[in-house]
Amino acid sequence: MIIFKPVDTSEITQLMAIETVCHTHPWTTKTMSSCIGGRYFNLAAFNKGTMVGFYIGEKAGPDLTLMDICVRPQEQGQGIATKLLNQFIDYAHSEQAENIFLEVRESNQRAIALYEHMGFITMSVRKNYYPSNELTKNGYEDAILMGMALSLGFKDC
Repeated sequence: MIIFKPVDTSEITQLMAIETVCHTHPWTTKTMSSCIGGRYFNLAAFNKGTMVGFYIGEKAGPDLTLMDICVRPQEQGQGIATKLLNQFIDYAHSEQAENIFLEVRESNQRAIALYEHMGFITMSVRKNYYPSNELTKNGYEDAILMGMALSLGFKDC
């Protein structure tokens, strides 16, 4: 059974273990540590006490940004990312956020399909944003900017 809970800097090693196997250009430990607390929030997924995935979010005014989301490769395809993303959206509603934003590598088609399935739409493209290990013309790939507008459920005054 998967349980979810926020984590603190004492779990950086576990976060980084997942981060480094999920990304070709992972965050550094320093970056990860700087995104725990303050305007940042997180949630990690645990299976039998072992961290199997997480997200890092940022709150900026009325909007939230999904900064990072990862699931260990051996646990991918089991719906954990969907559950994490649902938790993120639920948190956004609880915070009365107006919008959720994220960016994703153009090559990450599985993630793009998940985001679209969850209701995110493509808003823009950042050309040559991410360094790439692939054989691209200039060694970079585009970032797809996606967003979701949230209904605030205002009542008549």
